[in-house]
Amino acid sequence: MKLPKELLEKFREPYISELENYINSEVETIVKVKSKRLLETKNGQKYLLLTFEDKTGILRAIDWFNAEKNDAKINVGNVVRTQGKVVIYDGRIQLNILEDSNIIVLNEDEYNIERFVSESKMSSESAKTKINYFIDSIKNDTLKKLLIEIFKNDEKLSEAFMNAPAGLRVHHNYVGGLAEHSVTVASICENVAKIYTWLDRDLLITGALLHDIGKIYDYEISSHGIELTQKGELIGHIVSGFDIVKEKLNKINASSELSEKLLHMILSHHGELEWGSPVLPKTPEAYVLHMIENMDSKLNRMYNIKERELEINPEKTWSDFDPSLGRRILLKHDERG
Repeated sequence: MKLPKELLEKFREPYISELENYINSEVETIVKVKSKRLLETKNGQKYLLLTFEDKTGILRAIDWFNAEKNDAKINVGNVVRTQGKVVIYDGRIQLNILEDSNIIVLNEDEYNIERFVSESKMSSESAKTKINYFIDSIKNDTLKKLLIEIFKNDEKLSEAFMNAPAGLRVHHNYVGGLAEHSVTVASICENVAKIYTWLDRDLLITGALLHDIGKIYDYEISSHGIELTQKGELIGHIVSGFDIVKEKLNKINASSELSEKLLHMILSHHGELEWGSPVLPKTPEAYVLHMIENMDSKLNRMYNIKERELEINPEKTWSDFDPSLGRRILLKHDERG
């Protein structure tokens, strides 16, 4: 859920991505502790090597003066206020903690949580426009009525859909990620239906927009960023999505045949039993949906890895090994202008 505008204006400390404007200057900033290591030089001097993060990037920091004191004070996951000098070290930005700086662990009401939760680059207005376009394009009266019921008549459900992330860590893990993922998948499905004209285009588009709708119950935005809810942990978005759509289908008196085809797409969109689908895709539309939503999630993951790792080290050629993708990826390639 997005915070009120007045809270967004309350805190003005620079984000990590803005520190390039403060090279050789002292700054005060609010960051989350991603990692910490208490180390020792060959001469026996203790120092604390830290990794900070916010929604704009990752920052290396080092404390030469109060290493043991600050190591005992802070934990990974803490949000802290600190002061340091911004320098370039080994080709990247580093924050050198000041000798007289007191690293302060902040309470939840002392910072704006949106410093640590990214938002989709696709605006809410743009996503709504695309959803409305798809609704208007649907010729099947029942499917059109279903989409209108969900995205126009049920304001609470629609608002939750527009603000929800689509993942915790793997893909589209930011506010608005669910809407972005869904309309992207629907857009690709529309183009596939133009090539494979024998596909049920209306069913495919509807399934694309609704396949992950259960994620509105999977995640919540907390002071620590995006967290999995108890319902997300115990039930999961496939079952929740099935329940949401089935209730709406019953409300509009949809036929059992059409309902089963659409609900099958929601149940099977992960594609394999070992990936969490209770059933394999057994219709052409379900199979296409699985392939496209899987592709979009992986491309989003690759894009975010590239952006993050090149921001830390612009000269890096290969990413670190990514467990979710099961591989490293080439970071430098020619992009279409």
